[in-house]
Amino acid sequence: MSTQLRRSPAPERSSAPRHLITTAGTGGSRTSRMALGLAATAAFSAATLTGTVLTAPAASAASVSATATSSFFTTTAASADTAAAAQLAAAARATAVRNTVLTQAAALKGRPYRYGAMGPSAFDCSGYTKYVFAKAGVSLPRIAQQQLRASHRISKAAVRPGDLIFFVSGGHAYHVAIYAGNGMIWHSPRSGKTVSKVKIWTSSWVAGRVI
Repeated sequence: MSTQLRRSPAPERSSAPRHLITTAGTGGSRTSRMALGLAATAAFSAATLTGTVLTAPAASAASVSATATSSFFTTTAASADTAAAAQLAAAARATAVRNTVLTQAAALKGRPYRYGAMGPSAFDCSGYTKYVFAKAGVSLPRIAQQQLRASHRISKAAVRPGDLIFFVSGGHAYHVAIYAGNGMIWHSPRSGKTVSKVKIWTSSWVAGRVI
């Protein structure tokens, strides 16, 4: 009796491409590893395109910019506050000096005029103004014309108590007084007269400011 040997059918060849054939082993199949690699690359590319990767640096730059801007405005505000405080302090000092000038001018009421005298018992016009302002801490030149040159010229409308009033003729100051307000002046007028407060009697005058 003959015995026929039965051949096992030949294994079917896979129609799948070689690079997709799975191989068992540590770390999973080759297909899985390739798929994961492609997915990671795609995810990184997408994140880059959408700005996800740049989010941290961008946030850092924005934070630095915001901090710099905040610092700038804080410094500017502080500088403005300092300038405003300095202006207020200067205005307060000027007011104090003006008040001292007016107080000293009034305190000398009745002192006689004497040509060339600078006080304290007698005065000529510019000696009187020089003496009064010196008591307030302000140094003036000796004669009226020099005091005119040393002062800052202001309009008649801007004149304030404590300013200097110069009576002029041909551009030359021949008399000087201290403005007392309301069209009045303190001055040492001429021989035979005394220091007094009077109304301005002419329109031929200019104003100067040294405070």
